[in-house]
Amino acid sequence: MSTSANAPRNMQDIGFVGTGIMGLPMAGHLARAGLRVRAWNRTPSKAAPLAALDVQLVVQAREVAAGSDAVICMLSSGPACDEVLLGPSGLIAAMRPGALLVVMSSIPVATAQEQARVAGAQGVHYIDAPVSGGEKGAREAALAIMAGGDAAAWSLAEPLLRLMGRPTHVGPAGCGQLAKLVNQMMVAANITSVAEAMLMAERGGADPARVREALLGGFADSTALRQHALRMIQADFKPGGPAKYQLKDTRTAVAMAGTLGLSLPMLETADRLFDDMVASGDGELDHSAIIEQLRRINTVGPVHI
Repeated sequence: MSTSANAPRNMQDIGFVGTGIMGLPMAGHLARAGLRVRAWNRTPSKAAPLAALDVQLVVQAREVAAGSDAVICMLSSGPACDEVLLGPSGLIAAMRPGALLVVMSSIPVATAQEQARVAGAQGVHYIDAPVSGGEKGAREAALAIMAGGDAAAWSLAEPLLRLMGRPTHVGPAGCGQLAKLVNQMMVAANITSVAEAMLMAERGGADPARVREALLGGFADSTALRQHALRMIQADFKPGGPAKYQLKDTRTAVAMAGTLGLSLPMLETADRLFDDMVASGDGELDHSAIIEQLRRINTVGPVHI
C-alpha cells in the first residue's frame, strides 16, 4: 500500500486498541494513509473488517505495542483504558522509549494525568486526545480532537491526528479531557433542549419536521438541531453516540465541577435525565433518544428534578 503524502513520516507503525463504532473507521483512515497498523479489540469480530485494509489483527492488546511508533487507545472508559495500559503486563510497559501513546477515549482528567505520569516514567510521550463528532465524524475523518500534552508529544501527535480530524492543542496532559467535558456538557444540554423543543412542537399541534426546517439558519440552529432533531422526528435511535456514554461523560463532568467548587444546574439536570434514561433500559440507544425519556416523564405526570 502506498503512503499518503499526508502521512506522518516519523509515525509509520501504529498500534490501535479499540475498534468499536468510532475506532473502526478511525483505524481505517490510518491504514488508507499507508501506515502499518496493528489492531486489537476485546470482541475480535468488531476489528475483522480492517483485515481488508491490510491491518494486522492481534489476539492480545499488548501485541500492538511491539515496534510501534505510536499506540492509539479508543476504549470506552477510564477503567477500561487503565486495565489495558497500566501494570507490568500493560501496553505502556511494552512500548519502547520515545514512542507516543495517544488516548482518544473520554476519561476523567485525573486518570489522563496519571496515565501521562506513568508513560513519562517509561520514556513514552503521552497525549490525551478525546474526540467529538460521533460516528459520522469518525467515518468522514472530520472529528473535533482536543489534545492535551507537552510540546514534544504534540509535535509527534499532530500529523497523526490530522488523518482522523481537526486536532487542537489545548494545554498540558489532562486538558484534552477537560475540553471534552466542556464539550459534553454543551452536547447534553443542547440535545436535551432540542428534544424538549421537538416534544413541545409535537404536543402543540405543529409538524416537528417543519418546525425544525423553519429554525435552520436562525439563532437556534446547531448540529444537534440538524442531526439529532431529525433522528428524533424519524425515531431513528441506532447508536452513533450511545446514551450510556453520554451519562458517563455527564457524571464525570458533575464530579469535576464539584472539585472546582462549581454549581452547574443545567449540567446537573441533564445528568439526572440521562441517568433516568439509562435506568429505564435505553442506555444502548443513541443519546437523541432522550426525547423518549421526556415522553415518559410527560406520560406519568411532572417529575421534579
